[in-house]
Amino acid sequence: MAVREVLRMGDGRLLQPAEPVADLDSGEVRDLIRDLWDTMAAHGGVGLAAPQIGVPRRVVVFAVASSPRYPGAEDVPPTALVNPTLHPQPGAVEEDWEGCLSLPGLRGLVPRHARLRYTGFTAEGEPLDREVSGFHARVVQHECDHLDGILYPMRIRDLRNFGFEEELAGHPALPE
Repeated sequence: MAVREVLRMGDGRLLQPAEPVADLDSGEVRDLIRDLWDTMAAHGGVGLAAPQIGVPRRVVVFAVASSPRYPGAEDVPPTALVNPTLHPQPGAVEEDWEGCLSLPGLRGLVPRHARLRYTGFTAEGEPLDREVSGFHARVVQHECDHLDGILYPMRIRDLRNFGFEEELAGHPALPE
């Protein structure tokens, strides 16, 4: 459909909670999901939330096959998720590096639940229920944070672990 502008940190719309999608079977939702996929692909992302393109709806997309931004990340199946709910599973919280299309060129060490169950609906309005771990769990949590007006720097525990990618090269916590 269309590549849309990605809002950047500082735009107040990114801080507003998104509204649930009322009509799962609308053409508007299908068009939004196509725009999210097109925009994510054009910017080389692994996920994108509707608020990042200025649409305050609870819709996210994500997929990882191989990403130069996240080398070594396991594959994550292409998923459009509408009205998601996250259910953190018992166990570890892990810190790892994240970036975001709304904060180009920046990275931060962010704590996330290592295991997660998420529920919601597919682009076709079918129920979706998955238990995931690792990078898949991280991506889902990151994208769903956008639906609640949360950007990943808000979760960073120590701002010494946040900065521009070029300046972070050689950072002791950054993998080679």
